[in-house]
Amino acid sequence: MEQLWPLTFVSKQALLATLLIVGYLVIRRLGLRWISRLAGNKRVSLERTKFVSKAFNFMAFILFVSFFTIILDLGFGDISLFLSSIFAVLGVALFAQWSILSNLTASILIFFVFPYRIGDTVKVAEKDEDISGVIIDITMFHVILRHASGNIITYPNSLILQKGVIKIVAKNQAEAVKADAE
Repeated sequence: MEQLWPLTFVSKQALLATLLIVGYLVIRRLGLRWISRLAGNKRVSLERTKFVSKAFNFMAFILFVSFFTIILDLGFGDISLFLSSIFAVLGVALFAQWSILSNLTASILIFFVFPYRIGDTVKVAEKDEDISGVIIDITMFHVILRHASGNIITYPNSLILQKGVIKIVAKNQAEAVKADAE
């Protein structure tokens, strides 16, 4: 069978490259729109939304470049050697800054799955200290609480994911919930 438009190797590669670029742009736009909508629903600060958007853009770009090199057959062996060398150096460098990296990762997780919002009163299950108060901000590294005494508590994101967190319901709300249950 004859093809209607015989494609050369170069034209196939150009077509694939165009499709990959269009796909990357569409996925990036949809992802950023979804992050923005989620941030609006959860009343997240603009700074955190920008951070999560940048992290999403970075990961989308890395995936795009990976697919681009694999699908277009651009010397996978050489590129994988180069990338593995970069990741080895970054791994050694970031290992020294493990707490910073874990707090940034926890910040992204908190953005998507943390069930509490700014303005909620919470208590962290900490046996030695009274870590409780109203959430006044959630930053890239910390959840900031205002204790009933007026003190400001800065609690690391990585620890808040490891500890139990209790949402404190006001007495009026607790009584209403109890009345509804009966």
